[in-house]
Amino acid sequence: MSERRFRSRLPHLLVLAALGLLTSVGTAQAASDPGCQKGEFCLWSANDYGGEVQRFDLRTANPGECIPLPEGFDGSSFVNRMSRDVTVYQDDECSTEGDFVTYPGGGTFVPDAPFLVRGIQIWE
Repeated sequence: MSERRFRSRLPHLLVLAALGLLTSVGTAQAASDPGCQKGEFCLWSANDYGGEVQRFDLRTANPGECIPLPEGFDGSSFVNRMSRDVTVYQDDECSTEGDFVTYPGGGTFVPDAPFLVRGIQIWE
């Protein structure tokens, strides 16, 4: 390609390159934001925020109480966008006999839970 032809196409190439960067940034952002709103704790039945979703917030859940997940629903990925810490339990009665882990509030994203989640507890 001649230098003159290259210079005439340079603005178009720069626009295409910029669009490519903007598109890739939008894709990365969409992958890290599965749609859980501020103030919610969301669980999905499949890894990587797939499958059925259960949403909890302070209107639907009392802090300090064990919240068993609906019968037949096991959480495989979750997001904590509450301002409070949330403990996830392997047991639906929030028993410490099984696995359990507490995740900080404010924006914790877990695309692949370390165990199937069957109960949660929101802390005050």
